[in-house]
Amino acid sequence: MKKITIYCGSRKGNSPAFEVGAKALAQEMIRRDLSLVYGAGRVGLMGVIADEMLAAGQEVLGVIPQKLVDREVAHNGCTELIIVETMRDRKWLMAERGDGFIAMPGGIGTLEELFEIMTLNQLHYIQKPLGLYNVNGYFDKLIDFLKHAKDQGFLYPEQEELVIISDDPAELLDKMAAYQARRPADW
Repeated sequence: MKKITIYCGSRKGNSPAFEVGAKALAQEMIRRDLSLVYGAGRVGLMGVIADEMLAAGQEVLGVIPQKLVDREVAHNGCTELIIVETMRDRKWLMAERGDGFIAMPGGIGTLEELFEIMTLNQLHYIQKPLGLYNVNGYFDKLIDFLKHAKDQGFLYPEQEELVIISDDPAELLDKMAAYQARRPADW
């Protein structure tokens, strides 16, 4: 893994723990000489992690649709800024460029990206590690819901293994580095 695609909020959330967590993840990525691929925002947790990486001289690839550039949310300090037409183009390019993925606290867009990568891995369109960075217990209820969906017969047990969960950046990246793709479950 050389490039990690990060999905996170365009807001910082209500707890200072989220910003602290974003900086901690960036510092661990810097320590490992990893590059950041992200949605190119200068706002929220997106801006926090990008600024931290850029301040250390790490490569930051931002991918953003023109509509968001027009709304002046693009981070113009990115090492490389790619402007695309649609959100769909943005998501696919971010998926192609990253060697692994981490979802941090965020809103509906972050959740949508998390589930898309989970689905792409399940169907073997891609075979890359997906981490859920559970800062301050942010994803606890989502993790409970995924277990509920499995218990109700809508997720195969193997699908739980499609997401690596930790609240510690070093542990999360270690587990992602050790990730081994599995064959898809039989229908």
